[in-house]
Order: sequence, then C-alpha cells, then structure tokens
Amino acid sequence: MPVTSVVKDPETLSLTVHAEFPVPVSRLWDAYLDARQIEKFWGPVEYPATFTRHDATAGGRSNYHMTSPEGEEHHGYWIWHEVVEHKFFEVSDGFAHADGTENTALPVNRMVFTFDPTPEGSKLSVSALFETVEDLEKVVAMGMIEGTRSAMSQIEQVLADLRDYAQNFSTETQILSDTQVRVTRLIRGSVAQVWQAHHDEQLMKRWMLGPDGWEMTECITAKQVGETYRYWWEPVAADAGTGFGFTGTVLEILPTSYSKTTEQMIDTDYPGTVNELTLTPNDGGTLLTVLITYPDAQTRDMVLATGMTDGMEASYARLESIL
Repeated sequence: MPVTSVVKDPETLSLTVHAEFPVPVSRLWDAYLDARQIEKFWGPVEYPATFTRHDATAGGRSNYHMTSPEGEEHHGYWIWHEVVEHKFFEVSDGFAHADGTENTALPVNRMVFTFDPTPEGSKLSVSALFETVEDLEKVVAMGMIEGTRSAMSQIEQVLADLRDYAQNFSTETQILSDTQVRVTRLIRGSVAQVWQAHHDEQLMKRWMLGPDGWEMTECITAKQVGETYRYWWEPVAADAGTGFGFTGTVLEILPTSYSKTTEQMIDTDYPGTVNELTLTPNDGGTLLTVLITYPDAQTRDMVLATGMTDGMEASYARLESIL
C-alpha cells in the first residue's frame, strides 16, 4: 500500500497524504501529467475518472469527471497555478456541473503535489488547503480520505505500465464518449518545437500531409483568439482525385501548451468539430494530445472510418524526422 500517512490538521486547515513508490520521480511525475494515466487512478476504484482536458502549465486547466457504478457522472476541475518540473505543482481543485461550469455550492481547495526522491524511489506529498474548518470537515465527511486511499492503491499498476507508455511513439486514438475522441502521440522534440511546428506555415507544409501522395498547397495559420485558419491539400498526381481543406476559428489559446479551435471541412455541409490541442513535457519528448468533440456518435464513427488515425500517424512520423 503506497499511502504511508494521512494527516488532518484543523489548525492549518489542511489535509496531507504521504505516499511512497519504488520508481524515480520522473516516472511518477509523468503519470500525473499524462491524461491517459492519471485517469486510471485519480478516482476511487469504483469511480473511474475521465480527463477531457489536462494542460499542466501555469494558467492551464483540467476538466474531469468520475463515473459511479450506476453511470452517474461527478464533475470536477483544476486551475493550474505553478509548475516546477519534477519538483511540485499547485492547483485549485473544485467541483463542477455537467456543463463544465463551476459548482460554487461546494468547497474549492488548493492542492500542492510535492515530489521528492528517496533511496528506494519517490515520495509524494499531496496537501489540500482549505479556507475554513467547515470546508475541511465537509470534504472529509464526503469521503475524501477513503477516496484518496482507494485512488492511491491504483497508482502502482499504472507505474508498472508506464514504461510501455514511454516506449509507445505511435498515434493512439481513444473513444471517450459518444461525441469525444482523444488522440495522443509522444513526439521526440521539445514543447517549443512541437508548438512551432503547428503554427509556422512553412514548417507545417513539410509535415502536415497525411499519407504519402499529398501536398499542402495553402496554409494560413491563426495565433490569436478570433483569428481564422485555412488549410488546403492537393494530390501530387493529377489523376489522384480532388483537393480538400479545413477552416476554423481560434476559441482559446495558451501559447506553447494549449489551443481550442473549431474545424469545418471547406465547401461541405459536414458537421464541424471542436479540437483541443495540448502539449505536455515528457521524459520521452512532448506528449501531444488532441481532444476532438463531434456533434454526435454517427459523425464520430464516420470520421474514424476514414483512416484518420493512420493519416495523423504518417504526419507525426514525418514531423519527428524534421525535428
């Protein structure tokens, strides 16, 4: 059992959990910053979590929900305040409604995650800081201590699987719901390099091509909220079909780590999507995550059936060769 102690201190309005793991700090750190991994242990065993946003940088945000055995969803969020790689990160942790808006009827607390090396591996300390004794007692009464112990009990298996995550550089597509799909790829390159590769027009024309046989003939990027981008591709061979393209608008942007855009296929009435790109530093390079929200399950399945994952993998492999 990784939890070594749980300390409730009404004087400092804090609840602190200490745990130890037989792995280096860098491996434990990556488990918390990778949405695919943290959702395997953030909730209690009976309440698995799903993270639909997890941009681990100062000013960033995480959105998640836990699903009960009866299928009821309990939503929460983090606001990221400070991140010092392999040392600590601090977030505000709160409850949310199903539409993502903050539930102000329940307490919001600050959480500090501290990572320290030990002779046997790593020590993790998670301190939850509250505004009042009443807030502290409320979350304890809601089962926070028992839930934390249950969640922590799952980390060891995730850490055992972490090497497989680190060595898997291929594009992975996961269906999160009827309308959401998450695409992940570990890119051998820095966050700054991968961000530039998504916003430098000449660089994009070199790698964002999908399968061989196509070229990007038009690339207009958008770097500010409200700006519109436009991409167009043509087959290299004249008899290989007609071109196609996408356009959309920037809805939100956090430079070098997160962007949220709409996407619509040009000159069609196909339903549009909302795409969220997140870049997270990782020991293997940069973890790229794209969350795609479709209008319905039919559209989701139609797009996946086109070979989208294979096309994205061809592009990301080309990007790695450039970086």
